[in-house]
Amino acid sequence: MQKISVGAADAGQRLDKCLFRHLSQAPSGFVYKMLRKKNITLNGHKASGKEKLEPGDEISLWLSDETIEKFRTQEKADISLVLPDPDIVFENSDILIMNKPSGQLSQKAQPQDISANEIMISYLQRSGQISRQQLRSFRPSVCNRLDRNTSGLICAGKTMAGLQFLTGCFRDRSIHKYYECIAAGRIEQGERISGYLSKDHERNRVRISTSGGHHADYIETQYTPAAWGQIHDLRHRPVDITLLRVLLVTGRTHQIRAHLASIGHPLIGDNKYGDSSLNEYFRASYKLKHQLLHSAYLVMPDKIPDAFKNCPGICNLAGKSFHAARPAVFDRIISNEGMSHGDMEFQGTERFSS
Repeated sequence: MQKISVGAADAGQRLDKCLFRHLSQAPSGFVYKMLRKKNITLNGHKASGKEKLEPGDEISLWLSDETIEKFRTQEKADISLVLPDPDIVFENSDILIMNKPSGQLSQKAQPQDISANEIMISYLQRSGQISRQQLRSFRPSVCNRLDRNTSGLICAGKTMAGLQFLTGCFRDRSIHKYYECIAAGRIEQGERISGYLSKDHERNRVRISTSGGHHADYIETQYTPAAWGQIHDLRHRPVDITLLRVLLVTGRTHQIRAHLASIGHPLIGDNKYGDSSLNEYFRASYKLKHQLLHSAYLVMPDKIPDAFKNCPGICNLAGKSFHAARPAVFDRIISNEGMSHGDMEFQGTERFSS
């Protein structure tokens, strides 16, 4: 017989979901059968699996050690000693916000990948906030994804409540996401543009159109210029460039990159949707190998859902904003290429209507 003590990280999830994580190799029918037969109990009583767990609850597994080991989550190698600390912008008991560097995955694509998610979990283990045993029943996770070569703010739920809150906010778009990018062309007026995005999964590309199709998603992107300049590329042609602040109204794969490219303003350094000759200039001049796109600001919803009013790490987040300074390469380009307009620093979100 073994017991599972429910901590703050597990609170808020259903009992059966917790058991599926703890006994991840067990068929669901086996788990529900053990609940019916009282071989798995909650606080000493029979349970259905639908119960919401609270801190201090105790789950008893009246099973042999051999059965538990057979069905338990296989522990992963402890990587906490070899991974760097995340660049933490904000942290409390329920959520963690990191500044992800360009070149890092948000979540792993292959088993051997080390992503922002693994780095965050490693940090929580190393700082004593979660144990390997607790990871069997609940695994903290990032809640929004950035492309590998896009830098900036990424949020993670440290507890089930934090994960549910953030996932819900990103799903209903009540968290507003603001980006900075440098795009080709001179853009003097802000605009809110719309269209339809369809995916080509084989080529890992998207296509933008003005009319929807069967597999197309509606998108909206709002931008305003902050600074502009002019370069002479490797062929000595004058080329305008603009620093943009972008509100991602909808959040789709490659949306900002493909949407701006579709109206003639591809991002500098974008090897998938960009201008190859322009990218060549920045590669030669700045060793730039990725798109200049940075998730600079996140603004929390003005009202926190009632379900989280008793969560200390969530109830005080209403209306708060979080900022990650743009990478140094942005400022080198802005300075070296003489980009100017006046409002070079990201002052906030008052320019955007959402």
